[in-house]
Amino acid sequence: MNQLTLADFHLTMQVMDNIDAGVVIIDKNYTVYAWNAFMEAYSGIGSDQVLRKNLFEVVEDLPVEWLKNKIASTLKLRMRSFSCWEDRPRIFNFSNFSPVTGGSSFMYQNMTLTPLKSLDGEISHICLTITDVSDIARNKTHLRESNAQLTHLSMTDRLTQLYNRGHWEVCLAEEFERCQQTGLPSTLIMLDIDHFKRVNDTFGHIIGDAVIRTVSSLLRGSKRQNDIAGRYGGEEFGVILPGTTAEHGLYFTERLRNRVEEATVSVDVRNIRVTISLGVCEWAPWMKNYEQWLSLSDSALYSSKKNGRNQTTIYLREECKNENSFLKTVNI
Repeated sequence: MNQLTLADFHLTMQVMDNIDAGVVIIDKNYTVYAWNAFMEAYSGIGSDQVLRKNLFEVVEDLPVEWLKNKIASTLKLRMRSFSCWEDRPRIFNFSNFSPVTGGSSFMYQNMTLTPLKSLDGEISHICLTITDVSDIARNKTHLRESNAQLTHLSMTDRLTQLYNRGHWEVCLAEEFERCQQTGLPSTLIMLDIDHFKRVNDTFGHIIGDAVIRTVSSLLRGSKRQNDIAGRYGGEEFGVILPGTTAEHGLYFTERLRNRVEEATVSVDVRNIRVTISLGVCEWAPWMKNYEQWLSLSDSALYSSKKNGRNQTTIYLREECKNENSFLKTVNI
């Protein structure tokens, strides 16, 4: 009978040492009773160094409090529990040696905690099973990154790296609804590159694209992080300034207008200088929808172009005259 028991134990240890997962058995005091070949290989700690010793005293860099809580919970509930790499990427500080997942320096791990009963039926030990899921984690992470990149591309205008018209209009509609709900100020700015058709006709579309890229770059550098800029179409751009009145929006428009006027677009041996015209309209409770807000901002923009270009016009409304309104041009 002793020989059979010893043979069974020998077979069990062979299985433990050859499965492609880490196996650690500990008691309630965290004393280690099993430490298979997988754990030896990845930790660099031999079984003779860890058996009959406290796990947390021998193995460094463990999430001590978290793991102790996890063990205590498993013992209390008397049922198996799990830890997923998406919640905690690793428990043991193991390096990743797989050439397939070479992009990750550490091993992503899932862990299963299984309560073990002694001969008297009481829960006396816990088996920690550590599974290497680095390939799964890497593939899923790569998929997320790819999806995020595709999402970014679907929202972005390729030439300017600003939001494209479709996504920018969605943002405008959301900002309009937010203003309706909160009553907080928000200002919409539409801007246009002056005489852009003349630039294209005179110098060609390659230089025209360079002009658009330059203005877009200056626009990105002038806006705040929470301002929302997009290419509305051709040489026209839109900017949403949340939490900003039309008066304060002028600081933005004049800063941008001056930067564009002072900038030089250099392509080959040509140096091109352009200006922009801008229209400003602050959200108001009487507006019916975001399309009306957009239309009024456009009206202010075209007033700037009509009155000589290279200037900003603010759309204002005289509340006492109901539907009457007027445009205020900022003279430069």
